[in-house]
Amino acid sequence: MEADQKRYLELLARSFPTQELAAAEIINLSAILNLPKGTEFFCSDIHGESEAFSHILRNGSGSIRLKVDEAFGDQLTEAEKRELATLIYYPREKAKLILAGVEDERAWYAIVVPRLVAVCKRAARKYTASRVRKALPAEFAYIIEELMNEDNHGVDKEAYYAGILDAAVRTGRGIALIEALAQLIQRLAISQLHIIGDIYDRGPQPDVIMETLQAQHNVDIQWGNHDIVWMGAALGQRGCIAHVVRNCARYGNLSILEDAYGINILPLASFALDAYRDDPCVG
Repeated sequence: MEADQKRYLELLARSFPTQELAAAEIINLSAILNLPKGTEFFCSDIHGESEAFSHILRNGSGSIRLKVDEAFGDQLTEAEKRELATLIYYPREKAKLILAGVEDERAWYAIVVPRLVAVCKRAARKYTASRVRKALPAEFAYIIEELMNEDNHGVDKEAYYAGILDAAVRTGRGIALIEALAQLIQRLAISQLHIIGDIYDRGPQPDVIMETLQAQHNVDIQWGNHDIVWMGAALGQRGCIAHVVRNCARYGNLSILEDAYGINILPLASFALDAYRDDPCVG
């Protein structure tokens, strides 16, 4: 046996010390290979446009609306499906807007929560139960798992599921439950997120995008030239610093240096006023 092959097997043996555990993992992986392919989303040239990027993530690049269509077909009107999709994209904002014009909040929750659960079930079909469980929002993990396991054809637990919903509404956590369901759908809509370069420059909030990506599951990043120059600036390379400041000034985003990264721009502004006092600054 070759040395590198032996080393590889020794490393595997740490995770699977017995034949039984190795066989169980082989069975598990073989089964996973037969699952439908998850949706992979490739995104490039974001350039600090956090609102546009956030909207793309919220709607799963259009895949969530497809899940709504698959879940309900002709059971709902187009207007109802659009409203449900918007609720998934922006759950808190949309829920508050709808509830402001609803007389019976309990009745509305009784309609919309099962619909969201149905979309959750549809989005979860490509994944193992273990992966879905890991994607559940922590606060409502147990409740959502119970709702997703509800048997629509049985009545034995009808009061149980109604009690879950009643308690959520009674304790003022109805909107939070809707947010959790929407968050789960958004997580399941995109199996893998691939960022292909250029998160920074031009737009006003690349820092917000980075924070969003840190909270994402299953994301990989291929850095672009705009990202790398910011890394160089962060490391103190003067040419990169000059380039970053120039680009921020060019696109009117100097505030990102102050607000997001705490860099005082006042000395630069004072220098510019003094050095270019008589320059018309006409290209």
